[in-house]
Amino acid sequence: MRVGVIGGGSWGTALARLLAVAGHEVVLWFHDPAVEKIAASAGENQIYLPGFSFPSSLRTTTDLAEAVVEADAVVAACPSHVMREVFSPVAPLLRAGSLVVSASKGIEAGTLKMMTDVLVDVVGEVHRPRVGVLSGPSFAREVAAGMPTAVTVAAPDASAAAAIQKLFSAPNFRVYSSLDVVGVELSGASKNVIAIAAGVGDGLGFGHSTRAAVITRGIAETARLVARAGGDPQTSAGLAGAGDLILTCTGDLSRNRTLGLRLGRGETLDAILADMKMVAEGVRNSQTVIALAEKLGVELPICEQVRQFLHEGIPAAEAVGSLLSRHATTEFWVSKPG
Repeated sequence: MRVGVIGGGSWGTALARLLAVAGHEVVLWFHDPAVEKIAASAGENQIYLPGFSFPSSLRTTTDLAEAVVEADAVVAACPSHVMREVFSPVAPLLRAGSLVVSASKGIEAGTLKMMTDVLVDVVGEVHRPRVGVLSGPSFAREVAAGMPTAVTVAAPDASAAAAIQKLFSAPNFRVYSSLDVVGVELSGASKNVIAIAAGVGDGLGFGHSTRAAVITRGIAETARLVARAGGDPQTSAGLAGAGDLILTCTGDLSRNRTLGLRLGRGETLDAILADMKMVAEGVRNSQTVIALAEKLGVELPICEQVRQFLHEGIPAAEAVGSLLSRHATTEFWVSKPG
């Protein structure tokens, strides 16, 4: 297949390389001409994913038309907050019948739409059955290095989900399929927020028990949000939920955990963000996830405390205290409609 990958960051590059190694013809689109020029010259993405050479079937471009016009599948790997802006020009270029796959995690500010819904907005409702999402425990560097992992792809149509599954399947990249787009998307968006909380706990010097509790209660929060949004809460226990959450809360390559770790150690958010080359999606997601939860009448205590210490200046230690002093309740419960 011919595949256009939109987004030349570490994750987009890793996916483009994975697809090219699997035998597909891949065009990787870069927003920044300077970064693309370096990548094209070096034969690898020296800025965002150094050390992994491009296969001969992967080429780079800054021309959206070159990446999209003849593509059988288009992969959206740009940051979630620019998804609408980047993909708006794609609509007139997209072939009828092409797959469109979101590999980004987040909820759009203002509209509170998931990335697949944003994509449908810009490419047209006629494409909805073939607009899907890929998510799961998969650090870009580890995928590029060929380390084994497993992920989930979801689409509203079973044949589209199977087609996306086939597209991404590779010897060390096992792909499971699902029809629960809502569950996969919201699990991906919320896990980045919870990973910041796990990092803060590590930065404050708390132990493995604290991190395990954050992860487990994070799964519970995600399941409630997914259920109220019309998804299957079981997805929160799968690869796109628990799998990705465990990875992001424990892995040293996790940008969101690293951000939380540095916050817990006393650094300011502005200083950390200025020092980070790649986006930590949980910072923006902490606001949009809570906005969606409030709209749906769901309590997300961990995500709410993350939002407060990121955006309202609440000290991290105080946020932890607020979580521990909440009224006692049963372990498994579902938030009632507001």
